[in-house]
Amino acid sequence: MDRHHYETFTIFGNDTAPLHLDHGRGFGKAMHDELSILAPIYQCCIIRSSTLSQLLKFHNGPHHLSKLMKKSLSADPLNPVLLETHMVAIDRRLAIVLHTVRECLRNHPIEDVIIYDTYLYE
Repeated sequence: MDRHHYETFTIFGNDTAPLHLDHGRGFGKAMHDELSILAPIYQCCIIRSSTLSQLLKFHNGPHHLSKLMKKSLSADPLNPVLLETHMVAIDRRLAIVLHTVRECLRNHPIEDVIIYDTYLYE
């Protein structure tokens, strides 16, 4: 939700570029799932096979996304970076993404939904 805004360095006048800032709102409220960010999936119903494969691995294990995130963040000097409620939300939101893809597959032919990454199979 924090990507809907940009800043520029005004001291450079018109010779500047957009600067995206991450204010740490990417995880938002742990108990609220912002479903509007799924619009690109449910409106277009297209996903790369490699992306879907990775999401399924994170969902089915053996290493769930929240556990991998926790392990990755464990060395951070600010550890714990995320609360346990956010870790639960990560896995819950992943399930919501996969449910959205499943709905696309129910409503559209598989070849229209899943775009195979040909370079992965060459």
